[in-house]
Amino acid sequence: MRHLISPLDFTVEELDDLFKVAKDIENNPKKYAKVCDGMKLATLFYEPSTRTRLSFEAAMMNLGGNVLGFSEATSSSAAKGESVSDTIRVISSYADIAAIRHPKEGAALVASSKSEIPVINAGDGGHQHPTQTLTDLLTIKNLKGKLGGFTIGLCGDLKFGRTVHSLINALLRYDDVKFVFISPKELCVPDYIIKELDNANAEYKEVTKLEESIGDLDLLYMTRVQRERFFNEEDYIRLKDSFVLTKDKMQMAKDDMLVLHPLPRVNEISVNVDDDPRAVYFKQAKYGVYVRMALILKLLEVEV
Repeated sequence: MRHLISPLDFTVEELDDLFKVAKDIENNPKKYAKVCDGMKLATLFYEPSTRTRLSFEAAMMNLGGNVLGFSEATSSSAAKGESVSDTIRVISSYADIAAIRHPKEGAALVASSKSEIPVINAGDGGHQHPTQTLTDLLTIKNLKGKLGGFTIGLCGDLKFGRTVHSLINALLRYDDVKFVFISPKELCVPDYIIKELDNANAEYKEVTKLEESIGDLDLLYMTRVQRERFFNEEDYIRLKDSFVLTKDKMQMAKDDMLVLHPLPRVNEISVNVDDDPRAVYFKQAKYGVYVRMALILKLLEVEV
């Protein structure tokens, strides 16, 4: 039995196979419509979510399976003090696979150590978000034709953004990836990520203005400044509008630069950017369903 707690839990070769399945699912959805008939996915969401939870549920239903679970901690026995370990032990009797989102780093790892069914980390605090990373990689591979050989800018909240941390870790395994980190000093990439970049001899630079580097980028990964990650409301208000992608700034970018965003968007991308063909974040969300379908099949060892 395998789990997905970190994007590094699968080898690059296994990810290639996963992306091939996701592509086949996109092209031949009817082929996969009943392959998980009678199976159940439990979505254990201790934090609010729209895309991640609903894309997991859509993925399982598209495979012919069923879904059960809760969408917030107050809807579960966690409100009574039940531990994650006890919850997953119980859920193991009810479902065949589980996706868990939790505000505390390491919660999914704890759950996997006690679980009798595969566990998928759907986001743990500011730490990891591996299925978003799979979505990001699939989007890049499908739209750029390869993983590697590009310069990617990551903009916004790089300190607390778990999607950013997961994506950096994953991209370090591919050749010739250059990183540009665009953030206020208060929200810069944490030291442990910098150490991993240095250990991998990765090429990177840190800047404080989007305009400084947008013209050099092949990919721009935008993120929101997350209110829930701040301890001080004043700091959030001061920084939340620091980096906004506008139509004017897009004119400085390459004709084939792609703009990604894990969503939800607040105001870090102006709505008038949505019609730009380089803005692919809604297509990215669609790819999230395909890659989660492929992941469920892999962890349940379903042959198609």
